[in-house]
Amino acid sequence: MNATFKTLPVCLFLLLSARVQAAPPVAPKPGPTRSVSAPSDAERYARRCQSQTAQRIARPQGTMLWGTKRSWDPEKPTDERTSVLVSVALDAPRQADTGVTALRFDGGRLWAVPAPEAGATASDVVGTVLQGTSSDGKPVEVAICGAEPAADDPGRVFYRIEAWNAVAREWENPCVALDRSPAPRAFAVGGVWDASGAHTDAPGRLTFACENGAISKCIQWGYAPWASRDGQSLAGLHQACTRLARADYCGNGRSHTRQDTTIDIYDRLGVLERATEVTREWDPAKGSFEAAWAPDGATCLSRTRDGRALEGILQECPGRFQTEAADTREAGGETCTVRRSDVKPGAALLRNLSYGPPKAEPARVQ
Repeated sequence: MNATFKTLPVCLFLLLSARVQAAPPVAPKPGPTRSVSAPSDAERYARRCQSQTAQRIARPQGTMLWGTKRSWDPEKPTDERTSVLVSVALDAPRQADTGVTALRFDGGRLWAVPAPEAGATASDVVGTVLQGTSSDGKPVEVAICGAEPAADDPGRVFYRIEAWNAVAREWENPCVALDRSPAPRAFAVGGVWDASGAHTDAPGRLTFACENGAISKCIQWGYAPWASRDGQSLAGLHQACTRLARADYCGNGRSHTRQDTTIDIYDRLGVLERATEVTREWDPAKGSFEAAWAPDGATCLSRTRDGRALEGILQECPGRFQTEAADTREAGGETCTVRRSDVKPGAALLRNLSYGPPKAEPARVQ
């Protein structure tokens, strides 16, 4: 493991390596004159991958799971557990190169089926349009507009994607843009995540996980679900990481964190180890134990990341945590305030430290 991954104080939204920054957006190109009726398939596919819509800079509070927009209508109230795109089907593409009948997912990459005679490359899938689905079950077409190997690991590929916005009748990047990632890309990840944050293996379907979402971030932090360490799959650690990244204590898809919150993650396999040195982002002396994590949420909780009272978490998922558990100490020596009675102390895959809530300033003597 590269030394840069051994300790990782993590800025939940914006701590991305400069090597992974998105390229500057392509200058907008004017689209064809629209008619009242919907464009034909041929017209729609001809307009893909042309950056017709200016990027919308969003600064959502709390972390995202998929990293995608919640709705194509920015004025419509939405729940944090909704998305314009949650999965795509790899068979029967709506548009593809001549002879390509499907795509195949393997090792974090997409491959054309059948493979070109000249040898397969990451760019073979560029231009393909796949059939996707939003969180409300509605169909949405997704175009693959680019494929770029990650700078720190050429085996991982970032995809530039666009989805057909049926409201604006344009192709649009479904990923939420942030200041440091104005044109976010996506990883292809096997399986599907539902609104509760649970992951299901779904043969023939995958998720495009945008750079600013927890699924993608956990891969960049070292927990690629298709990888293994010392013969053990990292899939469980990746899923636990998606819960940790969003402070999803109850395992119901609800986040309890704020943008730019810095944390320190460590695991029992040694992919990430507890930080011991002071950096610009993290001071170990100021951090304290927050929670231990399994794929379905927190197994024990010392305090909340955003400072809210523990009583609120207990009310959100009644019966999940016990305040009078016989053993309140974790295997690593950390002390829990509440713990799940149905999970053994050593079952947690990940643990994290975070800074406690800001202390109130002492009253001034008049």
